[in-house]
Amino acid sequence: MRYDSDLLYRPPGEWRSYLLQCTIGCSHNKCTFCGMYKEKTFRIRPVADILEDIDMALDYYGPRVERVFLMDGDAIVMKTGELLQILHKLYQTFPKLEKVTVYAGPRSTLSKSPQELQELHQAGLSRAYLGVESGSQAVLDFIQKGCSVQQMLQAGRNLVEAGIDLWVTVILGLTGQGGDWEEHILSTAKLINEMRPRHLSAMTFAPAKGTPLGEDVLAGRFQVCTPEQVLEECRLLIEHLEVDPLHFTSNHASNYLPLKGGLPEDREKFLSMIDQALEGKIRLRKTLNRGI
Repeated sequence: MRYDSDLLYRPPGEWRSYLLQCTIGCSHNKCTFCGMYKEKTFRIRPVADILEDIDMALDYYGPRVERVFLMDGDAIVMKTGELLQILHKLYQTFPKLEKVTVYAGPRSTLSKSPQELQELHQAGLSRAYLGVESGSQAVLDFIQKGCSVQQMLQAGRNLVEAGIDLWVTVILGLTGQGGDWEEHILSTAKLINEMRPRHLSAMTFAPAKGTPLGEDVLAGRFQVCTPEQVLEECRLLIEHLEVDPLHFTSNHASNYLPLKGGLPEDREKFLSMIDQALEGKIRLRKTLNRGI
């Protein structure tokens, strides 16, 4: 397999997947909190090279591949016809293939018609990971997400309506200390309730070196939320989520208190755990132990 660098990023749940590089970098790559692709110039790899990589993967892994993740940050931006070629090749090559997944940017998703998204799903695009981050327009503007709340909502709805399994991520702590965290959380819960994904992961903001927001933290212009403040945000979010059923996780390396389960059935358990953590009855992950 050929990769442009040793820095390979994928969702935590794709740890068993064959990583197929279709794009290099992220088509937006302006989010102030994200350092994943800052060293890369975005470009789309030639389809012929991607198809050759699939043959290379067959030689390396054999025909037993069951999951594939299309890298890098926004492979859904590729032309629909090219993605269909890749999907057809994958399913022809690996007879036991069950899922093909991808990161999806909101504007890249909106560049495709509902019919195109349906065609991709029918061809085997199983799941899309959408970085929503927040339902607050003020927060989206602050982190330079490059879209409006309404555009984010429409992108998510289009994926859901196409039959694609939608996994959304949001980020706790994006307003910092002194910011309007309640507006951030309540707006996020409202957006998720309207979008209705099947999965939601709540991560916690952790400053990354070399990013604008990371530099703001170092310069004292942005104060990172305390663990207790993050837990209060998580509690408010869980209280206001109405999607049923919803697979909820907050167990990323960035999180102080690992949570994983389903809503609404685990709501009271989650709230009780958060309350116990706030009371000091459950030990939190230390900052240096959160994988940062």
